[in-house]
Amino acid sequence: MNSGTRKTEHKHLVQEKAFRTIILWVIWASTALTINFALYFDTNLIDFIKHDTTRITWIIMALFILGIAISFGLAVTITEEAVRASQLGLIARNSGLHGMNPNKTNRAVDRFFNSLQEVIKNNDQPNIESLIDIEFASYYRTSNSVEMVGNLLITLGLIGTVVGLSVTLTGLTTSLDALGHDEARLLNGLRQAMGGMGTAFYTTLLGSVLGGVLLRIFALITDHGIEGLSEVVKRICTVYCTADLKPTLERDVQLLNKEITLLGENVRALQSAMHESMKSMLEFRQVAQQLSRLGDEDQDKTTLRDSVVLQHYYSDLLKEEIRIMNKINRSWWARLRRSMDSARSRKE
Repeated sequence: MNSGTRKTEHKHLVQEKAFRTIILWVIWASTALTINFALYFDTNLIDFIKHDTTRITWIIMALFILGIAISFGLAVTITEEAVRASQLGLIARNSGLHGMNPNKTNRAVDRFFNSLQEVIKNNDQPNIESLIDIEFASYYRTSNSVEMVGNLLITLGLIGTVVGLSVTLTGLTTSLDALGHDEARLLNGLRQAMGGMGTAFYTTLLGSVLGGVLLRIFALITDHGIEGLSEVVKRICTVYCTADLKPTLERDVQLLNKEITLLGENVRALQSAMHESMKSMLEFRQVAQQLSRLGDEDQDKTTLRDSVVLQHYYSDLLKEEIRIMNKINRSWWARLRRSMDSARSRKE
């Protein structure tokens, strides 16, 4: 009972660690949403984005949403990988590496253990660090792309600042030129200058907060998730699969036992196939015997073969009769057509 309780507690603990990445992601997303709503509630940010003539804030928001989508997808994938790693870890704890049966899927954990088994099958010494780097490289690249989007948002914020200041200077120049003689042009210039200042400040604020803070934290969460997943895989290999990784007599015996087990399964499958084949042949023999008995009970006492031959003879005779009738009909129609043609020629 105590052993079963410990196994259950260990299983729950491993599953909780597997969901750590997605939990941290959701917590940070909720915190960021609350903070940004509190900061921008009284600043009319949404209204300014709608009327931004430079469209830089639109680009910043679109890239931020893209970065959030990539980060969330990566967090979900890491969580699925961690759950799968915990399942394989429980199997390895009881049966070792050879007790695993990794799926032929796109999951990095399954690919890692498939590659590990293939290396051991070839009687080579595997390099755990290199295999992990190879299989998890795509996740690191995805996480780095989220951080790259954050850096791009910071750059766009600086570009928006320069563009906004340029618009401000243009509006002030227009206002100074219209000062004293064109009030409408003066007001338009001031509006343009204020819009430029808004562009400069809002793009800087959005780029620094969305890219420099939020997306970088999201990238940090996914990076820690990938590192934690790598540590789980290393722990499985180090604690539960050490005997399978070393080229020892015990590993060779385990490989031989696995091959014998597979051979036994193949033999059982072959026996089952032979049994089904014999059953099908027996059914065919019974059907043939029934046909033979029907042929023996025929009134003419003919065999089944004679009936088939007679049927072929009747079929050939019917075909010949149809051919002759078609020939007669065609000749009759040809004579009638020739007579009609001759009568028409005489009239002409």
